[in-house]
Amino acid sequence: MSIIPNFFGRRRTNVFDPFSLDVWDPFEGFPFNNNNFGSLSDQVRSSSETSSFVNANVDWRETNDAHVFKADVPGLKKEEVKVEVEDDRVLQISGERNKESEEKGDTWHRVERSSGKFVRRFRLPENAKVDQVKAAMENGVLTVTVPKVEVKKPDVKSIQISG
Repeated sequence: MSIIPNFFGRRRTNVFDPFSLDVWDPFEGFPFNNNNFGSLSDQVRSSSETSSFVNANVDWRETNDAHVFKADVPGLKKEEVKVEVEDDRVLQISGERNKESEEKGDTWHRVERSSGKFVRRFRLPENAKVDQVKAAMENGVLTVTVPKVEVKKPDVKSIQISG
């Protein structure tokens, strides 16, 4: 494993972590005196367009036959969620929950339900059959099933010992 230090002492690896929520910020550590410049990571986390819903919770479990991803997407219809597999074996789950429209004369007392876009990406292992991915949604839970390549067991031939 190769470890590459960046200019500011923080160490980054070239190993892809499918559960990492880190957003690479090329300007992290630069001494900006103007308070209008925050880190890119802070801007992404606090942006009104990408609220707390941006971190849709996903479980990834591997069975004997498949990799199974379960994502919590409460309140979304299947038409509002997209599942894609990129050429380099990256599973991407994305979607958007729109804000409720404000009607003239309405008085809002509290707004806690998040809205905005979310994207989750996972690098699939070599044993994934990316051409046979299936997705289903029920009760606000998206289930993505990625079948695994069958591992061929080696043929064993018994050899008789003479003598």
